[in-house]
Amino acid sequence: HEEFIEDWAVAQIMPGPNVVNLAMMIGARWFGLAGALTAIAGMIALPLVVVLLLAALHARFADLPAVAGALRGMAAVSAGMIAAVGLKLTGALAKNPVPLPWCIAIAAAGFVLLAWLRAPLVWVLPALGGLGCVLAWRGLRP
Repeated sequence: HEEFIEDWAVAQIMPGPNVVNLAMMIGARWFGLAGALTAIAGMIALPLVVVLLLAALHARFADLPAVAGALRGMAAVSAGMIAAVGLKLTGALAKNPVPLPWCIAIAAAGFVLLAWLRAPLVWVLPALGGLGCVLAWRGLRP
């Protein structure tokens, strides 16, 4: 469980989709470069085809009100799913080197800055991520 959490954290800070990053790391760990490349190809090939088909459908039917409503509903569902995964991973915070109050403060600051103040993610992520890294480093020092 802890190894997965560590790999997932690394996958999140790497550029690109998190799941693809995680698949690449697991493929590389077990099968080297060939495993990493196969994992990437396996994760990207089918979604690429699906996205191209959906883009063609959207271009054809984007003017329909039902399509706009369906997309708004899907956005709400995806936000809920992300929140649920975040809640499930809170158990891993018990072994986190950053104290829980700091974790909550960083998460709250990120929410306020992004959702309410509409601050650019390109500034918020390095600032809060850097703060989290410094706190983790201090917590890991002997």
